[in-house]
Amino acid sequence: MRPSGSPHVAARAESTPDTGSASQDTDAHPRRGRRAGILAAVALTVAVAGCSSSGKDTMETREPATAAAAPVPTAQPAGQLIASGPVGALLAEAGTGQLAALDGSTLTLFDTAAQPPAARTVPLPARGAGLSQGRPGELLIPIPEAVLRVDVASARVDRIPVPGDARSVLRRDEDLLVGGADGAVRVLGPDNAVRHTLSGLASADALAAVGPRVAVLDRRQSALVELDLTKNKLGLALRAGDGATNLISDTRGRLLAVNTEYSELLVYTPGPLVLRQRFPVGSSPYAIAYDQRSDTVWVTCTQTNEIVGFDLSTGIPREVGRYPTVRQPNSVTVDERTGDLFVGSATGDGLARIRADQRKRGQ
Repeated sequence: MRPSGSPHVAARAESTPDTGSASQDTDAHPRRGRRAGILAAVALTVAVAGCSSSGKDTMETREPATAAAAPVPTAQPAGQLIASGPVGALLAEAGTGQLAALDGSTLTLFDTAAQPPAARTVPLPARGAGLSQGRPGELLIPIPEAVLRVDVASARVDRIPVPGDARSVLRRDEDLLVGGADGAVRVLGPDNAVRHTLSGLASADALAAVGPRVAVLDRRQSALVELDLTKNKLGLALRAGDGATNLISDTRGRLLAVNTEYSELLVYTPGPLVLRQRFPVGSSPYAIAYDQRSDTVWVTCTQTNEIVGFDLSTGIPREVGRYPTVRQPNSVTVDERTGDLFVGSATGDGLARIRADQRKRGQ
């Protein structure tokens, strides 16, 4: 195992269409792109399956990539600045519209409809690894040995025991999918009992769904892997650059990953998993969010303290917005009800709110 080197999947996945340093949609050569993507996926599936049978010691992994250390800002952050402590994860809760900011074992809930926004602090029993949407009005927070359910209205915290160190969580109907630091994805039923365990990854750091399909990001292998939930096993997989950090999905059926190590935005479609676009963003992109109202993907750039928006509708990412923002912008979210964009500072420099009506296409 070479912790600081490229993962084993790198060599297997090089048959993915070479998009070079400029953006490219593999649909421009549909047969060649699709064939190459499928071959890469099959090769990586073999590698992942081999790891599952022979143990993690045979995996070639790397230390997970991290956001670059941000410089002192030289420009005033765009939009409204909301005072807050350090923010490691950010989510606009869909049911209430309240903004949830996570800093270790402290959750802060902001009522952004109030002026100035009112804040409530909710202590957590352990350090949270991230924020996910639960049922309407509910937040899900993975912690070691559990997933926390937080009722936004009452601030009540319920604990769901889960084996291992939970790193990611995704709600699917009445089930919960929980990714762990041990590389397992566990499926919990409505009774919160573990029904199935899908193993074979180095780590399961982010989960995203497109319709019935679910994918997981393995940061230690910098790989994107589909989950076959009908057979309860890992499905097709592809290399996600060499230092992928975050993953989301959008309403267009795409999976969007950030390759922080090499400053790229990666766009996939599942079923089978195919890399469609690979675009150089620059400036160490890290956090990512999707605005369904404008069909815009927003990415934070930690080396320049900026937030950049891309329109993916043409097959080639097109920059449609760039704004200075708070120092160390390690988190971003969009309020689906208003389209407002929020960016969180990991150094405690506040929350930036850029309203939808402040943003113009092509700016």
